[in-house]
Amino acid sequence: MNKVDSTPLAGRLASLDILRGLDLFMLVFFRPVFMKLAQALNWPALEPIVYQLRHESWEGFRCWDMIMPLFLFMAGAAMPFSLSKYKGNNSALWRKVFRRFVILFILGMIGQGNLLGLDPNDIHLYVNTLQAIGTGYVITAFLLTYSNRRGQILATALLLVIYWLPMTLLGDWTPEGNFAYKVDQLIMGRFCGNPHYTWIWSSLTFGVTVMLGAFAGQMMKDGQTDRRKTCLNMIVVGVALTVGGLLWSVQMPIIKHIWTCSMTLFAGGISFLLMALFYFIVDCKGRKKGLDWLKIYGMNSIVAYMIGEYVNFRSIVESVSYGLKQYLSADGYDAWLAFGNFLIVFFILRWMYRQRIFIKI
Repeated sequence: MNKVDSTPLAGRLASLDILRGLDLFMLVFFRPVFMKLAQALNWPALEPIVYQLRHESWEGFRCWDMIMPLFLFMAGAAMPFSLSKYKGNNSALWRKVFRRFVILFILGMIGQGNLLGLDPNDIHLYVNTLQAIGTGYVITAFLLTYSNRRGQILATALLLVIYWLPMTLLGDWTPEGNFAYKVDQLIMGRFCGNPHYTWIWSSLTFGVTVMLGAFAGQMMKDGQTDRRKTCLNMIVVGVALTVGGLLWSVQMPIIKHIWTCSMTLFAGGISFLLMALFYFIVDCKGRKKGLDWLKIYGMNSIVAYMIGEYVNFRSIVESVSYGLKQYLSADGYDAWLAFGNFLIVFFILRWMYRQRIFIKI
């Protein structure tokens, strides 16, 4: 744990922290509370929103399918800033990269890998967003360190081609018939998690998503003198990627579960557009009013993710408000417990932010 000043560091963009904070707020406050409330109210008018806050079952894309790609994208967007201080000191850089990879991998196993269950038969090796970030982080760090901008673009395109070829030639697009599923089953066997999500072969496109974020970070880092032009360039890239993903989906469907190339480009394009929007509002126009509080989540994103997803504070809420149970329906009381649970998470993160305590890996 590092205790650091909460004042933005030189060269740090507030839009990065705010957009990351929005992503985490949606994950560890808005969505879980809203879903419980919608269940309690049972209003038909809320169904379209509930639909968009659930993952697509297989082929297709909903709003909620953006949460994980945006998380990976933002990890990449921060890299040109965070790694710049290691320029000329590759040994220190790779110590940082591999330390972060190991910690993220272990946290992922604690989260969805059932590591703390201490049951070898129920442990899953590679099943979590944090592990996907760690893998993409290593790939992106390698490209940023050992290739120029042109080489980075070519290598990113090559990752897509390497993923695409066997997926097209050696399988289909069904949950059990796709090539990535076969790779996971062959290598991890019973240590796989949800069989409809793939990880090992999909690491290639995880790397592309993080690298797309790094391209956005490079554009913002290099374009400080003309931020409006940088914003316009990001919009152009975002539109191009989104259209490219839609066109590729004619041959390779958009399937978030296996991180297809079309999904990678489509989600990457939307991420570019969101980054451009927040960059314009926050860093170009300087309008942070009503948005700055999202840094509470964005500047402690790993803590927000771990305690929001895997630590249960409902018993605390229930122990001080059990009297409300008699006045609420079962679903209404459940919604209250969910709200209290994630409110506690918010207050923990708010306290850490005010104390200038930021957990960095």
